[in-house]
Amino acid sequence: MEEKIAVVAIIVNDYENVESVNKLLHDYRSNIIGRLGLPIKEKNISVISVVMNASVETINGLSGKLGMLKGVSSKVLTTK
Repeated sequence: MEEKIAVVAIIVNDYENVESVNKLLHDYRSNIIGRLGLPIKEKNISVISVVMNASVETINGLSGKLGMLKGVSSKVLTTK
């Protein structure tokens, strides 16, 4: 399968699920090139950007699993 570079944008509104988000990112670590997390304490949220090199199926798999977590949303932007 063709690999693409993608950015997965994650917003965590429920801090109870931060550990679950980190576990998923750990599970996909072999496809992650870089990660930037920004806690925004005054809004009680975290914004995480993850850059991946993987197949579209793998990228969408991570995003879908993240989106199933309560208080977590994610969107993907991929290269053509």
